[in-house]
Amino acid sequence: MRAVRDRLRLVYGVPVAGPHGQPIAELILTVLSQSTSDRNRDVAYLGLRERLGDWEAVRDAPVEAIEAAIRPGGISQIKSARIKAILGAIAAGGELDLAWLVQRSVPEAQRYLTSLPGVGRKTAACVLLFAFGMRDVPVDTHVSRVGARLGLLPSGAPFEALHDTMLAITPRGQELEFHLNLLRHGRRTCYARRPNCGGCALQRMCPSAFRV
Repeated sequence: MRAVRDRLRLVYGVPVAGPHGQPIAELILTVLSQSTSDRNRDVAYLGLRERLGDWEAVRDAPVEAIEAAIRPGGISQIKSARIKAILGAIAAGGELDLAWLVQRSVPEAQRYLTSLPGVGRKTAACVLLFAFGMRDVPVDTHVSRVGARLGLLPSGAPFEALHDTMLAITPRGQELEFHLNLLRHGRRTCYARRPNCGGCALQRMCPSAFRV
């Protein structure tokens, strides 16, 4: 892991972003990111906030209004219903607020977030890592693909197991760096089909090089 980290640093640098402290925003942004590009996700998020305002207004809006606001992000019918259900579930426990999660342990926070409608380990990990800087590592399709090809993650394992493994092998304090740099590598070099092994900085340490 240290060798992979150092090699990826040469290509992508060390991310310096810190936790932004907006857990509900991160949660909804992650829902909107499913099956779409970053650009479309951001357009949908901005449309949601500009049309409907604060999270209480989004929670109380008709699902049709949410769907219209986020349509540029794709599969808006599913995402709009999920967003309304998530905000309703959070509010059912009291205030529409998740700031209290920072006072909980990572397993406790994971359990709460994954109890929300349609929220899985990856979405929960994004909230904990990016909003609070807590020790979790989101494993998406890019991270799982690169990790499996490097022999760091078990190929074909369920995402729950991949998250547990990734968290166990990631050096403490480097969760954000590993997630972002493995993600970048999956997007820019280690493609799902026809990976650019000839131009890969990890070529010499990768057991899958030139075999995919």
